[in-house]
Amino acid sequence: MTSEADRLTLVLVGPMAAGKTSVGRRVARRLRVPFIDTDKRVVAVHGPIPSIFDEHGEPHFRSLERAEVAAALDGSDGGVISLGGGAVTDAGTRELLRELPVVFLTVTPEAVADRIRSGGRPLLAGEDPVGRWTQIFEERRGWYDEVASVTFDTSRRPMQRIADDIVTWRRELG
Repeated sequence: MTSEADRLTLVLVGPMAAGKTSVGRRVARRLRVPFIDTDKRVVAVHGPIPSIFDEHGEPHFRSLERAEVAAALDGSDGGVISLGGGAVTDAGTRELLRELPVVFLTVTPEAVADRIRSGGRPLLAGEDPVGRWTQIFEERRGWYDEVASVTFDTSRRPMQRIADDIVTWRRELG
């Protein structure tokens, strides 16, 4: 039989470089539940995300992503589930998140500038990656707010302290 702690579910949403993976892994460890990154699941089954976009388009990718989110949420073990930055653009994915505890990790453009220097983010390729990030974030912000139960800013505080605050918040929900 699965205990209540084992079924504990928490979803993390937010823009690229907000710290969803870094914070999510810490939260999962503290709650003793699995950590699930839906982008990694899509890649494992369907290949690199840029290739999916190039070959099939964003709507196809969003349907694959929605299926992985649904599968992660259907898991009987619960867990901390980290969604890709654009997952909230899909109405079906947003519907899956209704009634769930969803943490919106936000971050300032200034803090993002340091985090995205390493590259590896195709949507941010070009002359002004921070400007592009800001544009994408502003386009999606309303959807993050729509699904969020609570918001934590990751700009200036250590990731472990943010994770501790999220764990405290989630445990208070019961």
